[in-house]
Amino acid sequence: MTFKDKNHDLESCNASLNAVKDALYVLNGKWKLPLIISLQNGPKRFNEIQKSLGEITPKILSKELKELELNEFVVRKVFSTTPVTVTYELTPYSSSLDKVIDELRDWGLQHRERLVANRKKDTVLVLEKA
Repeated sequence: MTFKDKNHDLESCNASLNAVKDALYVLNGKWKLPLIISLQNGPKRFNEIQKSLGEITPKILSKELKELELNEFVVRKVFSTTPVTVTYELTPYSSSLDKVIDELRDWGLQHRERLVANRKKDTVLVLEKA
């Protein structure tokens, strides 16, 4: 049964909307999910995370990491080495996003394939008209 097939009353629609808003509030922005995915292979230092994400600035990365810490997805560990070593790693709670990430990845792949296929069709149509 799909979302459209279910019988929705105003109360259940509002509850669904509020739950989705809450999730989007926590995971909003361009970098949160890529950052979480970057840490799925284990703990990383700040510069390693920045390098794995590419174009993110240190200021934005710091902000995103702090927000993920506040929402209990990431833990910051400080080691008393010389110099001090700081790593970031996912918490067990972050695994609650595994299905969400898998579904988004699958949908993203399907969407990209669809767009590529449609562009090829459009190109063929343009060439046939010429």
